[in-house]
Amino acid sequence: MSADAPKQSSEQSPGQGLDQRGERAAAPKGATFPRTARLLKHADFERVYKQGRRHFSSHMTVFYLRQTEGIARTGFTVGRVLGGAVQRNRIKRRMRDAVRQRRSILQSAVDVVINPKKSVLQVEFPILLEEVSRAFEVIARKMAEK
Repeated sequence: MSADAPKQSSEQSPGQGLDQRGERAAAPKGATFPRTARLLKHADFERVYKQGRRHFSSHMTVFYLRQTEGIARTGFTVGRVLGGAVQRNRIKRRMRDAVRQRRSILQSAVDVVINPKKSVLQVEFPILLEEVSRAFEVIARKMAEK
């Protein structure tokens, strides 16, 4: 091993999002979650909560509000009641990945805020993906009706 070569721990293998040099591999097209597709401002979250509609599921509550223009944007609210910072960050990572894989379902301009429940930590990821898909399909159907 040369001094220039990055050290590879047992947790960082090339098959886990890193290339042979230990750098982050490029995500496949459509698999990214760009900044323009995220809700970032407190005022946007408040507007969705106050003016939007709700969809309930077993592992999350989804709030959504139609927009006049733009793309579908998604935000997450993970409060302290769900655990410490480590648990909350893990919930957010799992939710972001599920939304990243299923956000193509939302074709119209809509703002979505997802409030996960603590059960998101224990649920199998394919079940979480299915639940996000179902929620997005319901939202897409409701947006098409109006």
